[in-house]
Amino acid sequence: MTVIRLPHIQRHKGRDGKIRLYFRHPSLPRQPLPPQHDPSFLAAYQAALGQAEIEKEPPRIRSAGTFMRLADEWRRSAAFLALRPATQKTYNNIIRRMLAERFADAQLTDFEGKHIRAILRPLANRPAMFNRWLSLLGILFRHALENEQISVDPTAGIRRVKEKGEGSRTWSEDEIRQYEAFWPVGSRQRLAFALMLYTGQRRSDAVKMGPGDVREGFIDVIQQKTGARLLIPIHPDLADILALEPAEGGTYLRNQAGRQASSNGLGNQFRAWADAAAVSGELSGHGLRKAAARRLAEAGCTPHQIAAITGHKTLSEVERYTRAVDQKKLAEEAMKRMEIVKRR
Repeated sequence: MTVIRLPHIQRHKGRDGKIRLYFRHPSLPRQPLPPQHDPSFLAAYQAALGQAEIEKEPPRIRSAGTFMRLADEWRRSAAFLALRPATQKTYNNIIRRMLAERFADAQLTDFEGKHIRAILRPLANRPAMFNRWLSLLGILFRHALENEQISVDPTAGIRRVKEKGEGSRTWSEDEIRQYEAFWPVGSRQRLAFALMLYTGQRRSDAVKMGPGDVREGFIDVIQQKTGARLLIPIHPDLADILALEPAEGGTYLRNQAGRQASSNGLGNQFRAWADAAAVSGELSGHGLRKAAARRLAEAGCTPHQIAAITGHKTLSEVERYTRAVDQKKLAEEAMKRMEIVKRR
């Protein structure tokens, strides 16, 4: 039977296990679609596709000296081409949004600080996005400055905004025990959990780990985000779990087709596995990376020692992960000293 794959169809598996379909077009908002076996599916798909053709913006002229031309030139530069593919993709996604804005046709020499602030103002309630746009605008205008297209960087002096919260919440020891009690050793759910917890790596690195990376009690990791190479000692608990896996082959974590699992796919599955174990829905795979750092800090490891496992580039990142542990230890030491002074 011939299978026809329609373009711009995204399949998303929800926490309830159901597959939902969405029309996903680069220049349009995502739209939900009926199930593919539903009689109304084809009409809904054709309507969405027709809307894409109607609203498709004609190619815009990249006039010399405009922001649009600057974005194109930077993406052809050695600096951009030297970036990792994942970073390039992130920047391209933001640039695509920027080029849809009215300021994309403006001349670079017309930009001032007040214009940059006006561009960023709609993002004020989204601190992370605000900072990403500010960072990329800074990169682009510094590129223009270096190439003598402008004499002043309009982003200079504009500060990043404070991002709310600490991101993914760290798993507690009770939550770790609860998950492990529900998913036994030998299950795929426990394997994924152990790989992230006992190596302190991101899920994008966990999905790439396989028997070929194990060498004399260490697991060899080349981090996707940073490119850093790490040799991480294999924890005894992880060694017991890996001993049940085939000694040869590709990666430990695979999808239903037998290929390497994707990072996003693992993220979606992991949240469902945590829900099944009745662990808080706020927890994620990245929280296990934080839990690994917390455990190392509680064991008395220095920030340098923790970074040797997690691969963090700066100690400030490690300190952000372990701040609660440090506060607790400092508070205990302070209270002990106060008790000593009182006895005197």
